[in-house]
Order: sequence, then structure tokens, then C-alpha cells
Amino acid sequence: MPGFEIFGSQERKEVMDVLETGVLFRYGFDNIRNGHWKANTFEKKLCEYTGSSYSHLCSSGTAALSIALASCGVGAGDEVILPPFTFVATFEAVLNAGAIPVFSEIDETLCLDPLKLQDVLTTKTKAVIPVHMCGAMAQIDRIKEFCDTHNLILIEDACQSMGATFKGQSLGTFGDMGCFSFDAVKTITCGEGGGVITNSANLYEKAHQYSDHGHDHLGGFDRGADDHPIIGANYRISELNAAVGVAQLNKLNDILTIQRRNKKAIKDAMVELNQSLSNKNIIANSIDNKANIEGCDPISFRNILDDEGDSATFLSFFLPNENRAREIKKALADNGVDGCFYWYDNNWHYIRRWHHLKEMKTAAKLPLELISSYKLNHNLPQSDSIMQRTISMQIKLSWTETDIEDRIRKIKNAFI
Repeated sequence: MPGFEIFGSQERKEVMDVLETGVLFRYGFDNIRNGHWKANTFEKKLCEYTGSSYSHLCSSGTAALSIALASCGVGAGDEVILPPFTFVATFEAVLNAGAIPVFSEIDETLCLDPLKLQDVLTTKTKAVIPVHMCGAMAQIDRIKEFCDTHNLILIEDACQSMGATFKGQSLGTFGDMGCFSFDAVKTITCGEGGGVITNSANLYEKAHQYSDHGHDHLGGFDRGADDHPIIGANYRISELNAAVGVAQLNKLNDILTIQRRNKKAIKDAMVELNQSLSNKNIIANSIDNKANIEGCDPISFRNILDDEGDSATFLSFFLPNENRAREIKKALADNGVDGCFYWYDNNWHYIRRWHHLKEMKTAAKLPLELISSYKLNHNLPQSDSIMQRTISMQIKLSWTETDIEDRIRKIKNAFI
């Protein structure tokens, strides 16, 4: 990742199709398009790729979440369960819907822990948004079972996991709706863009209406003849952005192959490194008659429930404790290993640094602020314990074999 690493003639061709017609708007102007409907083409390909019945493109992954919430009827006063490890867009969409974000613990999948959902369930809970973080899956089967048992809406935030699957089924297709992001740093990119998928004709109808001011798109050539069954917003994608996405989606299988190959090379080397470090610890402990640090392996890895379904955008691993994680993060940087993230200190992806949310620093009053009893639940010890020890290493498409060998050498140096 990201897809812009392999921009080329395919993207240029799709964009030029649009520029040569002069039609950048996704609707109308049928007579001068020369048959080019890039958003429609992307949507058909997205359905084919994911196995979903319907898809709708929009302006961003954030827009996709907002569209999914509105389409599923989640709004003012409804509680929505989501993880504390995600991009801020997930809770922003919930707040902007007038709903209440309720954070629940993650586990070592780095996604929602299905065993902890019951702890935050109330009579106001309307939906659950599991986020398939860093390219791989949550325990989506167990989360779906929980939602089905309690009659809750399930919206999958798969914005970071395009192309990932679980037991052969595309992420985003387990719930009522799935959401994707195609922004500048995603596995495939439109520059800016997003999309929703669903198997429900009713939810799809609401999605394409809501994202375009409520247009029913039944007016034919005359957009002004469309009716407006519902009030909506403007979350449309442009034909230029969609054109880039068409080319990128055609490359997705190749992108995944490269990512998985590169990740495997790095992980195999780190597994070998871990064994070497463990052996050294055993020898040192036998001499010093001391137990290993906290009884943990020097390096352990994120729980990937289905290795074949991992989109392999990141290699995430755990250190025995926070101090060691901070030490290794610094050592990796000092040795020139770029693209490593210590999420516990990250301003945008973990609740610990979301001061604007904790203090409700808003441009204008939100519906949530009218609820006097609301209190943000950010005391999440299990999640803190996991994130304190986690480092994620970005996997790039542009690495050569020499680059990977050099990276492995630098990683080993950081641990020695």
C-alpha cells in the first residue's frame, strides 16, 4: 500500500476518457459522454469483486459511514458501539448522525472484542460498527452473531481493508452495509473517494438517494425531474476520481499479491529473529536464574484469524511491555526502518489522544451535547494494555528484493 505507488498508463487512460468528454459530474449529460460512466463502472466492478448485490460510490470513507448510518436508520439518540482503535472518521460519522458513540474493548485482532460487547449494551444500543483495522479482519462472525441475537444493525468499517476476506467472504459483506475508503493512502485510491456495499435493495435505494440530496434518479435525462423521497446531503464522487478508481480496482489482485509476498518475507525474518532472541533469553536466564520479561516472547504477532484473507497492508506485532515497545520503536527509526507506527501515541487512530472528543471541542453544538447524562467511556484498560505494546509496520508495493533484504537487516539491528 498505497495504490498510488503503481500509478501508470491505466489511470491516465481512464482519466483522459473523462477529460475528453468534459463531463466530470457522475449524473446526466448522457449525449456527450461517449459511453463513459466511470462511477457506474466502478460500482459494477466493486459488486463483482466483493460479491455484494449493490454498491454506491461517494466522496470519502467518512461519507460512506455517514451514508450507511442514515440508510440504516441510525440517528438522534441512538447508541453505536465502536472500537477505540480506528481513524477519527468512525466516531465523527456517528456524532454527525446525532448518535452516541460508545467505545468497547479491542482484543489482539486489534479489532472489537466480541466478548466485551455485552458490557456496553444498553436499551439505547442501535448498531455496532466493527472496524477491520490495518488490513485484516475482526472476529466478524462472532460480532455478527451478537448483533443478530440482540437485533442490532451491523455496519462494517472496512475502510482500511479493501480486498481482505474472512473464510473466503469479502469484508464488508457480513453486515447490513459495508464501508470502504479510497483516499490517497489506501490500498486502492481515487485520491478522494469511498463506497458502500449491501445486499439490501432498500438500503441501496436509501444510500444513493441520501448521498445526492434525496434525488431518486428516476427523472431520465432531466435531473430536475427527479423526485426527492427523503432529505439528503451531497456526498457524490466525481467522474475523475471514479476513473482513477476503475484502473486501481483492476489492479487490486496484483496489489494484494505483492503486499502478501512482501509481508511474508518480513514476517518470516521476524519469526526467525524472535526465535534467536528467545534462545538468547533462555541462556541468559539460566545463567542469571531469572525469568524472562513478563514471561512473554520477545516478539509476538497480531492475531490474524484467516491468513489467506489478510490484505497485508501492515505487519503488526507486540512487544512484552510499553517500555520495550517504545525502545524498539525508537531503535527502528534510528536504524532507518520507516513506516512504523506506535498507535498508543498516535493523534488520529487511538482514543488516548482524542482530546477534542473528550473535551467536546466542536465548531457548533452537536445533538449529543443536548444529552445531559452523556459521559464518554474512555476507560478501556484491555485496549490500553494491547496498544501500549503494539507496533505496526507498513508494507509497501514499491520494495525491490534488495529493499526487503536491507529492511530485514535494519530490523535485526534494531532488536540486537
